[in-house]
Amino acid sequence: MNGLDQIKTLALTAIAPIVWGSTYIVTTELLPPESPLLASTIRALPAGILLVMFSQVMPQGNWWFRLALLGFLNIGLFFCCLFFAATSLPGGMAAMVMSVQPIVVMLLSWKWLKSRLSLNQLVASGFGVLGVALLVLNSAAQLSLQGIVVALIGTLSMASGVVLTKKWGRPKGMTLLGFTGWQLLFGGVMLLPTALLIEGLPSQFTLENYLGYFYLSAVGAIVGYLLWFRGIEKLPPVLVSFLGFLSSVSACVLGYVILDQTMTLSQLFGALSIMLAIGLSTSVNPTADNKFKLTISSMRRKVL
Repeated sequence: MNGLDQIKTLALTAIAPIVWGSTYIVTTELLPPESPLLASTIRALPAGILLVMFSQVMPQGNWWFRLALLGFLNIGLFFCCLFFAATSLPGGMAAMVMSVQPIVVMLLSWKWLKSRLSLNQLVASGFGVLGVALLVLNSAAQLSLQGIVVALIGTLSMASGVVLTKKWGRPKGMTLLGFTGWQLLFGGVMLLPTALLIEGLPSQFTLENYLGYFYLSAVGAIVGYLLWFRGIEKLPPVLVSFLGFLSSVSACVLGYVILDQTMTLSQLFGALSIMLAIGLSTSVNPTADNKFKLTISSMRRKVL
């Protein structure tokens, strides 16, 4: 892939987390209160059914298990952990804990994809975590061991899904529509009983509710995940995981523009730190990375 194609792919993939950053404002302004699991289910399940019906391709052989596992990791388990972490941790602590995802993706890529560990990307991870912290944390935030554990499980779930998606690729003869649809379908089916058991159904739905659910399913799920999985196919998974930081930036900007929320100086520095992290993750310093690679290799030999 030449430089221009990579920039185009980066820009298209970045649309996904930017769109997902609007989930907060849609949920708070258009959806019934205290029903995030139901919202996640309605976002995933109808979109999955629609894409599967449109693609008209069935998984074959072990791809039934693989797509079910990817749907569980990328959609089902991740959404559940995101919900419980958000209810257990105050403020933006859940977002900060989950911002270590690029580090987890780097380690899993090193183990499963035999990718090299990059010093630039490790430094970029630090800037990314710092940026998210500046964007979402406040002085009232407190630690909750249970919430942190659940958030880390969600981080491991999404990171594993990203790396396995890259490792396995797509089934032969299955379009990107079908590949995305089956994951959304499996994830939605897994979320459905959990949402009904914990939250149940609201007594009534308003027109605003329907519009909110439609946006989450049509834009957040279909458009977002199509672009996300396309990006994983064409880009290194570590780089894709760094683009996920844009969700926090998008949420803050939309809150400022639409909800008239204040944008603090620390949040501006946080957004700049995230942009710096993404820029560093796309650049490579061969000399520094080679020295770092030799150090990691020697450490690995000592351990083994």
